[in-house]
Amino acid sequence: MKKRDLLAPFIAIAILITAWETAVRYFALAPQVLPAPSLILQTLIADARLLFGSLLVTLRITFAALFIATATGVLLAILFSASRFAERALFPIAVILQVTPIIAIAPLLLIYLEPANAVLACAALVAFFPILSNTALGFASADRQLRDLFSLYDAGPLKTLLYLRFPTALPYFLGGLRIAGGLALIGAIVGEIAAGSAGAGSGLAWRIIEAGHRVNIPRMYAALVLIVLAGVVIFALLSWLQHIALRRWHASAITAE
Repeated sequence: MKKRDLLAPFIAIAILITAWETAVRYFALAPQVLPAPSLILQTLIADARLLFGSLLVTLRITFAALFIATATGVLLAILFSASRFAERALFPIAVILQVTPIIAIAPLLLIYLEPANAVLACAALVAFFPILSNTALGFASADRQLRDLFSLYDAGPLKTLLYLRFPTALPYFLGGLRIAGGLALIGAIVGEIAAGSAGAGSGLAWRIIEAGHRVNIPRMYAALVLIVLAGVVIFALLSWLQHIALRRWHASAITAE
């Protein structure tokens, strides 16, 4: 990739921030209406201890939910590959959980679970389906002729899973994991918002709610900036992991270099 292509998004963001700063100063907008990027940066530095502490809470929930979603999604995908009956019985339930808005489920979870566990469950539910569906698709995409060859050599289900289905499913799984990382962060934020005062003093979503009650708009924007940066970093980290895992043998990673 050319150096110019790598710099393009940073140039676009710099132009946007400059236009934002110029517009706020030119029209003399009050911070309660639209804070300037420079004021947001000052707030981020002044409230760093508070905001970064909340960021750690949100990230802890995000990665814990991603781990739970990955483990359950892969295990269910293995079950689906081994049993057509299990797939037909359970996959519709997974679809129902996926299409139901998490903001509608969150209040119900708060009834039955502690606020911290309810937020974790929200994030895990949102991240679960992409991993399940992509991994199950990967297992099902194993070449039929290779499956017949494994059967010809009397390879059992375990060997077929380890040496054929898993390598075939790996690109699909990593693609689903990259999607699920951002969704886990979204689920954590939605869960924190739904928890409301029950999650007081915890993650970044609560800081946004708290700042809104105090009409501290610069702090709201500062917390939002941290959420955006966290999402970008998670996506970049999982994209790097995908590239490292596939770069030596899969066409998608080889052509990307």
